[in-house]
Amino acid sequence: MFPKVLQAVAGEDFTVYLYFNDGSVRLYDAKPLLALGGVFAPLQDEAFFKSRLTVLNDTAAWDVTGDRDPGSCVDLDPIELYETCPVVVDPLESAS
Repeated sequence: MFPKVLQAVAGEDFTVYLYFNDGSVRLYDAKPLLALGGVFAPLQDEAFFKSRLTVLNDTAAWDVTGDRDPGSCVDLDPIELYETCPVVVDPLESAS
């Protein structure tokens, strides 16, 4: 199976809930990534981080330019996310 992110939901404090094609929900903490600066610098603004989070290229991505161009987004390796992010309870289950 090749892991694909089907949905990405921003959590609190620069976290992302990742919904994978195998049904698992995993939690990604983006703070170490944001500390690198560079292409990740715009994501340090929490409003921008949350509003530009999307799924492009079958993974979590940030549509930095606002035109949904997969070539100009900041995206994360779905295999790395799948293998390193812990499985968590779906936060949307308790939202209903």
